[in-house]
Amino acid sequence: MIKAVLIAGLWALSFGSYAETSTTISEPSMANPIEITVHRDPSCSCCGRWIKHLKKSNFQVSDVLSHDMQAVKDKYHVPKNMASCHTAIVNGYAIEGHVPAADIKALLNIKADIVGLSVPGMPVGTPGMEMGTKVDAYKVIGFDKNNESQVFNHYEAKE
Repeated sequence: MIKAVLIAGLWALSFGSYAETSTTISEPSMANPIEITVHRDPSCSCCGRWIKHLKKSNFQVSDVLSHDMQAVKDKYHVPKNMASCHTAIVNGYAIEGHVPAADIKALLNIKADIVGLSVPGMPVGTPGMEMGTKVDAYKVIGFDKNNESQVFNHYEAKE
């Protein structure tokens, strides 16, 4: 189970009207591996750790090395304020940065009408950015084709 802050009505059509509600959603059951393509800079070590997180969560990963990550982000319409170190594509969605696998699966389950999800920056404690037991508070943000965004899920800080 993941604790999520979902935007009522957000996933049906757009970000047009919404009211924030808190709910618990179950991680969808996906018996078959989920195909995902991860674009990353060859010198980035945290991207490799995020890929390991995905593989442990039943994702079949195509690892694509790129020396021009900005071109990849532009191609998949990732807004500059959502940018992080790697960009993945799954079922037409852009996944930017260290988004937990459970949130990607939840997105695929609800089939939101958005461009994708992002964890902007590189918060400590996100998948691939583990540093001991410390976890920064962070948000998983959903963004649409108009570069509007809303919180998809949030995680509390832990020491």
